[in-house]
Amino acid sequence: MDQTLHFISGLPRSGSTLLAALLRQNPRFHASISSPVAALMNGMLEQIGAGSEFYRFFDQDKRRALCEALFKAYYAEHQGETVIFDTNRSWTARMHQLEMLWGEFKMIVCVRNPAWIVDSFETLYRNHPLDYSRVYSGKTRGNIYSRAESLMAHSGVIGSAWAALKEAYYGPLSDRLLLVDYELLAKHPEKCLSLVYDFLEESPFKHDVNKVAFEDAVFDRDVGVEGLHSVRGKVELQTRATLLPPDVFKTYSEMAFWHDTKGTRANLISHKSY
Repeated sequence: MDQTLHFISGLPRSGSTLLAALLRQNPRFHASISSPVAALMNGMLEQIGAGSEFYRFFDQDKRRALCEALFKAYYAEHQGETVIFDTNRSWTARMHQLEMLWGEFKMIVCVRNPAWIVDSFETLYRNHPLDYSRVYSGKTRGNIYSRAESLMAHSGVIGSAWAALKEAYYGPLSDRLLLVDYELLAKHPEKCLSLVYDFLEESPFKHDVNKVAFEDAVFDRDVGVEGLHSVRGKVELQTRATLLPPDVFKTYSEMAFWHDTKGTRANLISHKSY
């Protein structure tokens, strides 16, 4: 690719849509919600892997060329933007692939107290009481405990992203990560963006944090969760009481492992950054 390629990953409901909405204000940048590139690449590698009848037709160089071509083809319509941010929560578990393909890549990782992520999904659920989304199954939809457990399971929407992030956070490529806490991004968007630009080694850009707009109504309608990817207005942190029972909130709050910086080289935007 002729463009610079970076990645956005992390936990759901943690600010990746907000971050993309802000970054895309820069005319040099392209950023959006989760793209299909990671899934397409994984599916292709499965088709030409050792479990496939086609395995003997592909060596390492040809597999690499196909992966690079996939990225290039998908972003061909964005030649006007010189910096591409591809978003997918699975990238944190596939950093070894990204290193082979792109070398010195960088990844912005959006994080948030897991209890508040569960709370955010619960808010969406209760805001549409007669609309059963694909987030839950008939077996897990029953009550707040079953819904929270399904989200936080290792195969769940939050749990799978949490496990992938933990792998990257303590992995050998952790120095490629910049963790951005949702609360700090919402409270101090301009300062956070300045630190993001420093991490990416990009020239500063004046963003309008008072007028941010982005949505993907078609995607949200397809998964049955209206407003899942919708950002409008001024960037600010809205505080309220949690919908979760105290024991549920306490359990998942304790899963914010990134507060412990031992054993990692990841970069963090934290209160110490200010």
